[in-house]
Amino acid sequence: MPERGLSTRVARQLPSPVLVTRHPNAEHTDAMDVRIRGVKLEYRRVLPPSAGAATSTSIVLLHEGLGSMSTWKDFPEALAQATGRAVVAYSRHGYGGSDPVTAPRSADFMHAEACDALPDLLRALGVQRPVLLGHSDGASIALIHAASGHPVSGLVLIAPHVFVEARTVEGITAARAAFRTGDLRRRLARHHDHPDAMFGSWCDIWLDPAFRNWNIESCTGEIDVPMLLVQSEEDPYGTLAQLESIEARARGPVHRRVMPGGGHAPHVEHRGQVLDEVARFLRGRAPVADRHAAP
Repeated sequence: MPERGLSTRVARQLPSPVLVTRHPNAEHTDAMDVRIRGVKLEYRRVLPPSAGAATSTSIVLLHEGLGSMSTWKDFPEALAQATGRAVVAYSRHGYGGSDPVTAPRSADFMHAEACDALPDLLRALGVQRPVLLGHSDGASIALIHAASGHPVSGLVLIAPHVFVEARTVEGITAARAAFRTGDLRRRLARHHDHPDAMFGSWCDIWLDPAFRNWNIESCTGEIDVPMLLVQSEEDPYGTLAQLESIEARARGPVHRRVMPGGGHAPHVEHRGQVLDEVARFLRGRAPVADRHAAP
């Protein structure tokens, strides 16, 4: 198991689940709230058209550092259709319509989410061996969760971070400027009840000089389940060195797909291709040949 520091105060507010209630303002009838010792998390579960999909092996979506349940838009429905599996999307503590965080995040905030909050949520929803599909920070959380011994049946990692790069810091610095003087705050407010607190807690920890040494590369060596890695060639928040590090250390089969262009969200920019790759991966078939992949 990889090393981790003490759990953050955020994690200590998320122990055992106690209550699930229907979301009062949901656009979808399957949108719900789960309360874990008083902390509300919003989530929704999408079932595929075919009957009999097991919820215990659902695909669970872990959003990016500025994401939420709603930023996935209709991707969960498309994913359920493409794979024939149930899909769960949720907003982590401090995001979307979930309760806001009241304490600053510490450097081990992703470990706290992966090892404390996520297991509690999965137990509450009856998900036992999920496929975790994580984007950016969510992909890092998925890696840590699997490396810490929690049962998963596979990982789909989109634009994962396993160490801090100069490009990452530059991208987040640009995002901070866009939030302060551009329209980023307005756009985020569509998806978050508390956009200022959400953005500040994310931005402040990533730009903290002490966070430059954050590194979870050792986690990959603890994982033997199949992994699908997806990233854009010129991702503004990280280079392909992230994927190469995972490939070099993984103990299980790894497939990778590098998409042309410079976006950070290939599941949005290359939606059809990514859906096809995930469906092939879950059927146990290798992805389409990738001319960008390392030999």
